[in-house]
Amino acid sequence: MSEFNSMEIDISETIQDIALKLVTEQMKNETSLSMVPNERTVFVLGSKGVGKSTLINRFLDRDDIPRPTLALEYSFGRRTASGQGAQKNICNVWELGSLVNSSQLIEVPIRSHGLATFAAVIMLDLSQPDRLWTDLECALNGLKQAIAKNYSSKDVSEMHTVMKQKIGADHVDLNTLEILPFPVMIVGGKYDVFQNIDSEVKKHVCRCLRSIAHTIGASLIFYTSKNASLSKITRDAINNLGFGSPSSPLKATVTDHNKPIVIPFGGDSWEKIGVTPTNSERIGIHYSAQIPQVGTETAVIPDDPAKDAGFKERVIDELRSQKDEELMRLLKDTEIRMKFEMVQ
Repeated sequence: MSEFNSMEIDISETIQDIALKLVTEQMKNETSLSMVPNERTVFVLGSKGVGKSTLINRFLDRDDIPRPTLALEYSFGRRTASGQGAQKNICNVWELGSLVNSSQLIEVPIRSHGLATFAAVIMLDLSQPDRLWTDLECALNGLKQAIAKNYSSKDVSEMHTVMKQKIGADHVDLNTLEILPFPVMIVGGKYDVFQNIDSEVKKHVCRCLRSIAHTIGASLIFYTSKNASLSKITRDAINNLGFGSPSSPLKATVTDHNKPIVIPFGGDSWEKIGVTPTNSERIGIHYSAQIPQVGTETAVIPDDPAKDAGFKERVIDELRSQKDEELMRLLKDTEIRMKFEMVQ
């Protein structure tokens, strides 16, 4: 009745004319709605040199030769479902080159597209167990700080509810977890090297990653570009985050530390891992006690040393201020170009 009441009717029109006009108007509305792109965002961050660019290229079906990512890079994938008037699906893909002093850059993907369609892929270098926790902790802290700074507690609470449904509202461990308010997939890269590492070290690495993934409500996959099966599993999982298909990319769960780990959202438990309920801080402490971490001194360096009075230098500070302004202009230009490219 709403379409009928809002439409102007000529009294000379027949019932058939009015019906035809109603159907035409309804089809026009449905077509305009279907043309609105369905957007999602995938943010890839983690260990330097682990193969993030290669993974993104495979996800987007690109043959580009990977080059070092210096700061923050944006690209996107676009897919259109088959059928007339099918909706366009767009996946915004951001890649962070380095975790060092990256708090400003981490905020850009999170605030640019909204929390409801955001997902993070944290890629870690399994071939360097002595850096694994350092990189993981830095990535998680950066994401948590960006969320706290850019979203209200109401927004976060709503997304927590969504994530609880994703891992299972009836999960036995639900009340002991520190679930993040968006989907996270932890990818253990360079599995081809990791599989030859000492079995005891592999056991500690797997227990740590399974524990932290379970704690934050993430999925966990071990990956190498040199294995076609693992490449397909990982690509399907990112496709699910970016485009929603396939709906169930991780068909089987693998928890044996002597095999490549594959655990979907909500697919693990404290009992299966073999540990008592814990939190991310204790997980890190225990892992670092078993495998001492290098580079942990970077954790005590402030995000912006230039704000420390002990580092004051007028000329350098002026140059730094100029570079900060250039960075913000670059980020704005990137967002504008991104929006322009998506409507092409």
